[in-house]
Amino acid sequence: MEKTVQASAFARVAEIKLSYRNKVKPSERPQVTCSTDSYQVLKTSWDPGKLEFVEQFKVLLLSRANKVLGIYEVSTGGVAGTVADPKLIFAAALKACASAVILSHNHPSGNLKPSAADLQLTRKMKQGGELLDIAVLDHIILTSEGYYSLADEGLL
Repeated sequence: MEKTVQASAFARVAEIKLSYRNKVKPSERPQVTCSTDSYQVLKTSWDPGKLEFVEQFKVLLLSRANKVLGIYEVSTGGVAGTVADPKLIFAAALKACASAVILSHNHPSGNLKPSAADLQLTRKMKQGGELLDIAVLDHIILTSEGYYSLADEGLL
């Protein structure tokens, strides 16, 4: 009887399916060549009502030619922070077969200076990306009035 229970438990295993559907032709995808390009793409995707209200974390998923495959919204938090789970970020990047990512989040306060937690997460993500052969090209902090690029400031 015990072996029958164990055998039926092995048959109940979750099936994992990976899919990625892109409805934008490769020729129509925006290309990111600098932090200003990243900021422009991100700013158009951000809900203006949330930019100064709650913190959100998003990731630009890029092809080998730095064309935008998509934008993944990782999390929405409160006024003072949000959670950016590296597993979810890399799951999205792997699902889209991204060759590179650009991390981004907003500071509702309007302060563009990265926090110690921002810098620590960026380092952790860069190390994880190296293992997976997914380049972490930048981490952009957005406000309603501008942006801060960790790559431009030599902090990547």
